[in-house]
Amino acid sequence: MYLAYRTCIEACLHCMSMCNHCASSCLQEKDVDSMARCIRLDMECATICRTAAELMTMGSQHANAICQICADICQACMEECEKHTAMDHCRQCATACRTCAEECLSMVAA
Repeated sequence: MYLAYRTCIEACLHCMSMCNHCASSCLQEKDVDSMARCIRLDMECATICRTAAELMTMGSQHANAICQICADICQACMEECEKHTAMDHCRQCATACRTCAEECLSMVAA
């Protein structure tokens, strides 16, 4: 079961890492208040990505359902980060979120 999810697990873990980095970097920005939504979505996305990866690793019967939720949150985080692409961390995070959403949706469709 793990092998079937391997690519998606890797995408989720990478996205989790990038979202944590983005949130931390946003907290260092001059106008932190303007980054509040980005930070919140980064934190939500990192949490769901970690959870999805854990459930896939366990071969949970709920893995596909959580992948759908993960894709939805990744999409929202990507859209928010794309508003701040002048910042390298937001641009990288948006890319990771897009990849993760695509991988999660491919798991749901399988």
